[in-house]
Amino acid sequence: MVPEHRSARERILDAAERLFADRGFDATPTSTVAALADVPKGLLFYYFPVKADLLRALVAERLDLGPIDPNALIAPGDPVGALLNLAGRLSELQADSEVLRVIIWREQRTHPEVRARLREHRLHVQAIVERVLRGSVLKPIAARAVQAAAAAWVAILATRPLPDHRETDTGQEAHELRALAELICAGLGSPALA
Repeated sequence: MVPEHRSARERILDAAERLFADRGFDATPTSTVAALADVPKGLLFYYFPVKADLLRALVAERLDLGPIDPNALIAPGDPVGALLNLAGRLSELQADSEVLRVIIWREQRTHPEVRARLREHRLHVQAIVERVLRGSVLKPIAARAVQAAAAAWVAILATRPLPDHRETDTGQEAHELRALAELICAGLGSPALA
């Protein structure tokens, strides 16, 4: 059951998020979403006239990372640390949502609106990475190099699950992520990295 203290609309979205992550959008009937949300099926259709509206609402409302202050992530002279700061912040923001981990990646292939929203999301994160890198690298860098590095970092974060900051056994994942950050920063001409 989804907690009843939330509004009916929020309970419906919570239920849809959980079920779409577990079963996939196409394999989840609206009646199951309504049952898990503990609402009449008619109320579900009041808020979301067609099933695809549920997916659109999840993507539109829950993919938003909220405000990320790039200045708080900048590490002057340590672009590797800055990239890892950003990865950690994204991990914290995404920790409680299955939307980014499962639903988006699965449904982008069959739902153009999901694909479009994911593209917007990636561009938003890429802009943050660019700001963080520019503030962390102490020498001038060509704009194309920063854009390429940012696109590479976003691709890395998008294709592999971020280590959950709450887990204790993330040593190997953290080591691999650091090695990838070092590789990207080496491409920017950063000094030798330890």
